[in-house]
Amino acid sequence: MLIGLMSDTHDRVPAVAELVRRMTDLGVGLVLHAGDFCSPFSLKPFQDANVALAGVFGHNDGDQQGLKAFAAQGMGHELFESPHSLTIGEHKILLVHDIGDTTSRSISAHHFVVHGSEHQQSMKTRGDTMIINPGEACGWLHGAPTAAVLDLDSKHVEFIKLSDPKWQF
Repeated sequence: MLIGLMSDTHDRVPAVAELVRRMTDLGVGLVLHAGDFCSPFSLKPFQDANVALAGVFGHNDGDQQGLKAFAAQGMGHELFESPHSLTIGEHKILLVHDIGDTTSRSISAHHFVVHGSEHQQSMKTRGDTMIINPGEACGWLHGAPTAAVLDLDSKHVEFIKLSDPKWQF
């Protein structure tokens, strides 16, 4: 099963829409978002694409009630406090904004940990746990919007980067 991974959208709706489009073109039907949507309207690309979304709040999500209300307008859109543990099939996934907000015991209890906050793509393993940061979907800090697609069964991660000049800063 393929799932999309995203974090740190920070209101850049056109970039989010393009990343979601690329993910759904690859066959993604669910996106996990590791926080920092910022404003409720940042959820619109997920609704427009009719893709399921599970996300956690980040440090810059001040209007959590507004985000929850906007998410409730879409089918299969849920937002949780960070960190949040979920199971997809046989895979335990920890979704957290700032990886510093979790413990090594919690990390090792999951097959995958998806986090954000650092705004840089990374993938590493700790024991049997794969730890993935899809980077910044906004592209504000490092010049290009990024996300990732995870194949839960093969544990293959494909990083996505919007490298066209129109997305660069």
